[in-house]
Amino acid sequence: MADPYSTLGVARNADDKTIKSAYRKLAKELHPDRNQDNPNAADRFSAVTQAYDLLSDKDKRAQFDRGEIDDKGDPKAPFGFGGGAGGGGNPFGGGRGFRPGAGPGGAGGFQAEGGDFSSIFDELFGGAGGGGGHPFGGGGRRGAARPQAKGADVAYRLPVSFEDAAALRPQRVSLSNGKTIELKIPAGVETGTQRRLPNQGESGPAGPGDAIVTIEVQPHRFFTREGDDVRLDLPVRLDEAVLGGKVKVPTVDGAVMVTIPKGSTSGRVLRLGGKGFHRATGGTRGDQLVTLVIDLPAGDAELEAFAESWQGDKARNPRAGLGV
Repeated sequence: MADPYSTLGVARNADDKTIKSAYRKLAKELHPDRNQDNPNAADRFSAVTQAYDLLSDKDKRAQFDRGEIDDKGDPKAPFGFGGGAGGGGNPFGGGRGFRPGAGPGGAGGFQAEGGDFSSIFDELFGGAGGGGGHPFGGGGRRGAARPQAKGADVAYRLPVSFEDAAALRPQRVSLSNGKTIELKIPAGVETGTQRRLPNQGESGPAGPGDAIVTIEVQPHRFFTREGDDVRLDLPVRLDEAVLGGKVKVPTVDGAVMVTIPKGSTSGRVLRLGGKGFHRATGGTRGDQLVTLVIDLPAGDAELEAFAESWQGDKARNPRAGLGV
């Protein structure tokens, strides 16, 4: 036999307020509408409801404490008719509990008189439970009614361009129900990020399911991602590297003018602040890291003649740091 005090997690001498508070907390946590992926939640919900039904009725609680009824409110042993304990021949005893033939189901139904379930569930769940504002049907002994099923969720795959993902540009999504919606891209987006669209799935008795959109960030032909930063190899001419100057550089937000420092070499990295991906927290963005790559034309006679006649520091070994 289950112990209703243990089921609600209260002491045997708990007052009505403590019992009600414990039930409210458990009912909110275990309500089947909030635990559709947990098949055990409905059974636990039914158990705590049954425990509260007994302990919230002072007569039934007293009978249970005296050992006259079990945790379901049933007599522990059958009483005779005419002089039976507590009920003057009534096999259900003298408690208020369940009264035969008095429930909303008509003759043979049961009506629980001890609890205030309607007010509790109206407050917790806005009257959304079955059975007239609470999760109990009208006929039979009261127990947690299993909610009607919502429609199935529908999965979608959404390819998003590299630039749109970095800049969080909204995307248009066509759903199977014929609707077209604008989907906001979340900060910190990456391939595999999911967005749930409530009530945009298949129809069901308890309402439609959801649409679940899985985002796939598409690779780019010259941008690459490194955490929240964007990397770019930028080809520059020899004169741009030697003399410096302003050049146009692509970013995920559009092209910008960038100054190449005089005397730059291949491998030098320039940092463009705030031109990367939006970070998941903090409201900031990563940077764009631009690596300079000096591009020399092949077969340029003038350049070859210059190199042959150049009287620079030919004794300098730029590979000395590599040990060669």
